[in-house]
Amino acid sequence: MNPQNKDAKKTVVIVTYYWPPAGGPGVQRWLRFVSHLPDHGIKPVVIIPENPTYPITDPRFLKEVPEAAEIHRVPIREPYKWAKLFSFKKTQKISRGIIEDKRQSMTEKFLLWVRGNFFVPDARVSWVEPVSGFLENYLGNHHVDALITTGPPHSLHLIGMALKERTGMYWMADFRDPWTSIGYHEKLFLGNKARKQHESLERKVLNLADRIIATSYSTRRELQEKTSKPVSMITNGYEPEEVQVSLTRDFTLRHIGSLLSGRNPKNLWRVLKELSGEMKGFRESLKIELAGVVSDEVVDTIKSFGLEENLVLLGYVEHREALKLQHAAQVLLLLEIDSDITRGIIPGKIFEYMASGRPILAIGPTSWDAGRLLREAEYGQAYAYEDYQLLKSKIREYFISYKEGNLKGPDADIAAYSRSALTRKLAALIP
Repeated sequence: MNPQNKDAKKTVVIVTYYWPPAGGPGVQRWLRFVSHLPDHGIKPVVIIPENPTYPITDPRFLKEVPEAAEIHRVPIREPYKWAKLFSFKKTQKISRGIIEDKRQSMTEKFLLWVRGNFFVPDARVSWVEPVSGFLENYLGNHHVDALITTGPPHSLHLIGMALKERTGMYWMADFRDPWTSIGYHEKLFLGNKARKQHESLERKVLNLADRIIATSYSTRRELQEKTSKPVSMITNGYEPEEVQVSLTRDFTLRHIGSLLSGRNPKNLWRVLKELSGEMKGFRESLKIELAGVVSDEVVDTIKSFGLEENLVLLGYVEHREALKLQHAAQVLLLLEIDSDITRGIIPGKIFEYMASGRPILAIGPTSWDAGRLLREAEYGQAYAYEDYQLLKSKIREYFISYKEGNLKGPDADIAAYSRSALTRKLAALIP
C-alpha cells in the first residue's frame, strides 16, 4: 500500500460503514480509494463505526489498510444485536441481504416489517447523530476541503446532509446502489409513511449535496432525473494482482458472491441438464461451484434439475481465495435478479472477473447495465433469463473449446477500470 503523501494539498473526510475487517464487495471501493488518493495530493480521513455488526468478515483486508491512514472510530448502536434474540439465523440472512421469497416464518416477516418501518432509511440510522457531532467538532479544529458519504447504508448520507446544513462544507454523496428504487425495499413490507420518509430523505440528500456519484449508467440517469446537481459516474473496479493458479481440470462454472433467491436462472440449469444428456462427457466434466452465501431456493432448483452431483457449495471465501477461484475457473457466472429495478446494478465482481481473463457468462435483466459495460469493454455480452437457445449455444461452444484445450476470455483492454484510474477520476471531482 502507498504511504500517505506528506505534501498533500487537500484533505477529504470519508464516512463509510463498511471497512476492514468487513468482507464482501462493499468494503473494497473505499478501501482502494483511500489507498490511492494520496498519489493525487489528497489526504483521506476515514470515519468508521467502532463496534459494527458486519454480516461477513474478511480479516485479510486489515493488512491492506494503509498504515498512515487517519482513521476515526465512532460507536454505533445497531438493532441486529437485539434481533438475534429472536432468531440468529434469520437475522444473519437479513443483514446479508438474503431474504427468501418462500418459507418465511412469522419471526422473519416480523423482523422485516420492523426493519422496514421503524428504521428509516436503514438499520444504521442511529449512527447519524454521533458521527455528525464528532465531525462538527473535528471540522472546527481541522481544515477539510470536502466530505464524502457512501451508501448503502443510505443513512450515512443524512450525516452529510447534517454537516452541509450546519457548516456549508462541500459534500459529495456516493451511491453504490439506488435508494428508493433498490430491489429489497419491496420485501420490507414498507407502509405509506415509511415510503414517504424514504422519498423525502432521498430528495433532500440529492438537492443538498454539491455532487452525486453513481456506480452505473441507470443509477446515474435515475438520479439525474431527480436533481439538478451534477451526477458523475465512477464504477467499481479492480486492483491488478499477480495470481498464479492452473485452470481446473473439470468444466467448472463458478459464481463468486451471494446468490439471493431472485438470482436463480432456471433456463441455465435446464440447459446444463439437457447438455448433460446430449454431449459426450459433459455430465462427467461439469462442476457448478458457488462461493458465497447461497439461497436455499437456488440450491433446491439446481437439485430439481438433477444436477446435485455436479453442485459444489464452497461457502464464503476470503478475497484472496476468491481471486484464485476466478483465475482458475473455466467459465465465470455473473447472475442478477431478473427485474426492471436491477437493470442499474453492475456487480463489483465483474471487474475482477474481466481482470482474470476468463470467459464470463452473464445472465440478468433485459437492458442490464452490466451487459452494456461488457460490450463497451469488448469483453462479451449479457443474456436475458428467457434466452434459452442462446445460452445453450454459448455453453455448447464453451464446452467444445474446453475439450480442445483453448477456452479463454477475450483479449480486452480494461485499464480504465483499474482502481488507480478510477481514483484519478474521483480526485478530479474534489475541489
